Amino acid sequence: MGIWIFRVFVVLGCPAVVYSQASAPSKAVWVGAALGLIIVASEFLVAAVAAARRRGAEVKVLDASAIIDGRVVDVCETRFLSGSLVVPRFVQAELHRLAGSSDAMQRARGRRGLDILARLQENPEAPVRIVEKDVPDASDLDTKVVRLAKGLGAKVVTTDFNLNKIAALEGVVCLNINDLGLAIKPVVLPGESMPLFMMKEGKERDQGIGYLDDGTMVVAEDGRRFIGKRVEVGVSSILQTPAGRMVFGRAKGEK
Repeated sequence: MGIWIFRVFVVLGCPAVVYSQASAPSKAVWVGAALGLIIVASEFLVAAVAAARRRGAEVKVLDASAIIDGRVVDVCETRFLSGSLVVPRFVQAELHRLAGSSDAMQRARGRRGLDILARLQENPEAPVRIVEKDVPDASDLDTKVVRLAKGLGAKVVTTDFNLNKIAALEGVVCLNINDLGLAIKPVVLPGESMPLFMMKEGKERDQGIGYLDDGTMVVAEDGRRFIGKRVEVGVSSILQTPAGRMVFGRAKGEK
């Protein structure tokens, strides 16, 4: 601490002593030079802060739900996520805790999360860092993730809707992989036709049900007799529900 006080004294005190002994014209030169230095230093500081914010924006903090979900690997491999990925040590510890759980479902989720994390670390396109920094003042895991991202100036990658709410309250940008999946669903318009495999019968008479590649359910009139077959379905309407989209159409014949 003492050495820094000495440095400040030298930097500020020496020019002040010289200035006090200088003539009036020299003092004007000193003032002009000082103002110039202040302007240059302020511009440098602003540029440094902007660069730090840009670096922070390129960092993505992964929570446990995004890792266990696994789709983040595919997103990284397609290069839609830029910058580096950060996995907090407490998130990794949570995956280990789940993997050692006595509950079979929890154990499977934990082991899947550890496998996905290993795959992410092997991907050269999006380097993964394990950070040791903890957030001791936060009680639950979601709050820890959000506050860590806020401290790093980073974004959070998740599939947890509740974490979205916490991130919004903390002013942290949240990238929800479920939202991305909804955004890139294939567009189906009324009047179009599409091939569809009829999987089962519907609730109403003669209805058949099939699914698009993204999981969207399609209810086809006259589709019951084509169950187990691939048919051409003409789209008649689309219904958006809180649970997702439903497509209604009519089976035109075997494809």
